[in-house]
Amino acid sequence: MAQLWGGRFTKQTDDLVYHFNASISFDRRFLEEDIEGSIAHVVMLAKQGILTNEEKDQIVKGLGDIRKEVRDGQLAVTDEYEDVHSFVEAKLIERIGDAGKKMHTGRSRNDQVALDLRLYVRKEILNVDGLLKELLNVLLRIQKEHLTTYMPGFTHLQKAQPVTLAHHMGAYFEMFKRDRGRMHDIFMRMNYCPLGAGALAGTTYPLDRSYTASMLGFEGPTLNSMDSVSDRDYVIEFLSAAATIMMHLSRFSEEIIIWNSNEYRFIELDDAYSTGSSIMPQKKNPDIAELVRGKTGRVYGALVSILTTMKGLPLAYNKDMQEDKELTFDAIDTVKDCLTLFTGMLSTAGFRKEVMAKSAMGGFTNATDAADYLVGKGVPFRDAHGIIGKLVLTCIEKQCSIEELTLPELKELSPVFEEDIYDAVSLKTCVEKRLTLGAPGIEVMKQVIADNEAYLAKDGCET
Repeated sequence: MAQLWGGRFTKQTDDLVYHFNASISFDRRFLEEDIEGSIAHVVMLAKQGILTNEEKDQIVKGLGDIRKEVRDGQLAVTDEYEDVHSFVEAKLIERIGDAGKKMHTGRSRNDQVALDLRLYVRKEILNVDGLLKELLNVLLRIQKEHLTTYMPGFTHLQKAQPVTLAHHMGAYFEMFKRDRGRMHDIFMRMNYCPLGAGALAGTTYPLDRSYTASMLGFEGPTLNSMDSVSDRDYVIEFLSAAATIMMHLSRFSEEIIIWNSNEYRFIELDDAYSTGSSIMPQKKNPDIAELVRGKTGRVYGALVSILTTMKGLPLAYNKDMQEDKELTFDAIDTVKDCLTLFTGMLSTAGFRKEVMAKSAMGGFTNATDAADYLVGKGVPFRDAHGIIGKLVLTCIEKQCSIEELTLPELKELSPVFEEDIYDAVSLKTCVEKRLTLGAPGIEVMKQVIADNEAYLAKDGCET
C-alpha cells in the first residue's frame, strides 16, 4: 500500500478499508492535470526561495519524464497506490530522491485534488464547446440548403402551421447556442485557482498564489481557502449544463425517430448510423437516436447524485466529495460521445422534401391562413375562425384538402371567398408572408442565417 500518510498510525489499514478508500482506479485520469499543477507549484516554490533552482529543475524534469512515459505506455498507473497523487510522488522520489520529497511543500491533497478536478473540468468544457460548435455548423448547413423545404409545424404532435425545415432546424440551433453560452458562463465563473489553499486554512509558507494561478491559465486565485477545497459548484453547474445538452439531444432524437418511421418518412438515415434486426430483414432502426435518448437519464443521474452528495456537507473538505469524480467522468464521456455520434448521424441524413410538403398540405396547416384571408376581406376574426372550422369539417367529410375544394363549395361557406383564396393558402404563400423576425419567411430566415454565420465565426467559450 503506497500512501502519503501514516506517521501517527500504529497499524496498517485493513485491505478492504484501503480499497474502499482508494481512488486510483478512477482518478488516474487526472495524471496530466496532477503533473501540470505540480510543475506550476514547484516553479512557484523556487521563485519564492522555498526550493532551490536545482531542486526545482530536478523535480520538473522528473515529472516530465513520468508524464512522457505514461503517455508512451512505458509506465503504468497501478492500483498499488492510493491515488494518482501518491503514484506521481512515489515515482518521483524513486527517481530523484530527497528532492522529490519537497514537491508537496506548502500543499495539501485537498487543494491538490481541487486543482486537478478544476483543470480537468475546464479542459472538458472546451471540448464540449467544440463539439457543440460542430453540431451547430451542421445545423447551419441544413438551414442554408432547406430554405424552401416546406413541412408541417406541430403542436401537441398534431399538424399546426406550415414551416420550413430551415426554420425547424433553427429552433435547435438556438437551443445548442444557449448550451454553448452556458459553457462560457461556467468557464468564466470557475476559472480561479484553488492551489495554495492548503487543507483548509492556507499555509505559513510565503506562496505566490497569483503567480501559480497565472501559470495555469486562471484569472486569479480563489479568495477563501475553506471554500477553495470544498467548492464543487462548478461540477454541479457543468453537470446541469450537460443534462440540458442531453435534454436537447433527446428532444431532437425523438423527432428523428418519429420522422424515420414508416408513417412519416421525412428523413432517411445513413446506413452507417442505422442498424438492422436479427429476425426482420426489412428493418432499418434509428439506434443512435434511441441510445442518445436513453443515455440522457444517465447524465441526469450524475447531476442528482452530486447534488445529493453535497447537500449535507459541513465545511471544509469531507471524504464524501471523492464521489464527485466517477459520475463526472461518466457524464463527460457520455455527452461527448452523444454529441459526436448525433452530429455524424445528422450530417449524413437525407430529407424527403416531397413527403414533407405533402404532409404539410394534408393536415390543414393552412387553416389559420385561410382565416386570415377572410379577416383581410373584412370578416371579424372570431367569425372567420368559425367559418374555417366548418370548412375543415367539410374537407374531412369529403376527404380532401382546403385547396381541393371548388370555389362554389367555398362560397357556400362564405360568399367572401374568391379565386385568390388558392394562392393565399398555398404552402409557399403561407410561409413566405411570415416576415416577422424569428418566423419562417425566406427573407427573415436569411437574416437569421447570416447572424448564425457571424456567431459561429467567433472564438470558443473561453474568450
